[in-house]
Amino acid sequence: MRIPQPYLLFLGDVTEPLAAKTAKGILHWRPQQCLGQFRLTQETVSLGLTDLSLEEAKALGAETLVIGTANAGGFIPQTWLATLQEALELGYHIASGMHQRLSSFPAINHAANIHQCRLYDVRHVDQPMTIGTGIPRQGKRLLTVGTDSSVGKMYTSLALEAEMNRQGLKTHFCATGQTGILISGKGISVDAVVADFISGAAEAISPEFTDHDWDVIEGQGSLLNPAFAGVSLGLLHGSQPDAMVLCHEIGRQHVRHLPHMQIPSIQATLEANLSAARLTSPHARFVGISLNTSALDEGDALALCRQWEQEYQLPVTDPIRFGVASIVEKLHSL
Repeated sequence: MRIPQPYLLFLGDVTEPLAAKTAKGILHWRPQQCLGQFRLTQETVSLGLTDLSLEEAKALGAETLVIGTANAGGFIPQTWLATLQEALELGYHIASGMHQRLSSFPAINHAANIHQCRLYDVRHVDQPMTIGTGIPRQGKRLLTVGTDSSVGKMYTSLALEAEMNRQGLKTHFCATGQTGILISGKGISVDAVVADFISGAAEAISPEFTDHDWDVIEGQGSLLNPAFAGVSLGLLHGSQPDAMVLCHEIGRQHVRHLPHMQIPSIQATLEANLSAARLTSPHARFVGISLNTSALDEGDALALCRQWEQEYQLPVTDPIRFGVASIVEKLHSL
């Protein structure tokens, strides 16, 4: 999946700021690809971008209208359909991270066909997949893993990509989830891949390369989460990581949505991921720990990072508060 850029970010008529988190993520990590925002009402949440009409953004070179909002159920409101159809008539491609497919609307599907535009339903995978092979391939890869789901793997991956490039390591971000795909413009949403083909999808996301230094692959789920371990294991085997970064949220009391399951220990998570990764990457190693320390004040967060660095003999940081330079410095020797 390769989504043409630049984007016009469509915010519909949502008024809850959290509902626009997808658009905010795109703007934060790829501001140069966001020409403006399109809102249906003045009350709609704003990203602080220039409000543009479909015609104005198209004249500025916008290629894709991106639905930058999320709602309970992941459905596309009927009140948006006229706007989406008008965009197609103007030559826009449309990208959506909603569960409901754009192509499920006959009028939208027909307009896309007539005007030769693409509909990108990034939560869905339609292209043929192959099984993983475990065959070594050229290029160095870093994979983010976690003690649980939603502990900052995407944010950490993008922070690492930015810092690695800043430090002179030519690096590409490889997206495996819908928001990451919309940020980067390409990728595969691996949680929509049939289980047998997850490792093969990871191999396809980061194929053999010689034109840059590293691929940073966005992790999903957790190997020790009973709900999502399958996708995590497939990513580990298919990514064949040379390096891994463990992500963890300080203060989380139990596995997300599973109050009867304790968060696994850092040591158990390190060991489990190393054991699994070495099936296809015998020399895989951890190069750092990335923490969400929002439950602590900054002084306590810094002290904890220093304490854990001694305990685990790895760079430990909060990417939002302290950056990821210490982890990236470790990669220069790999």
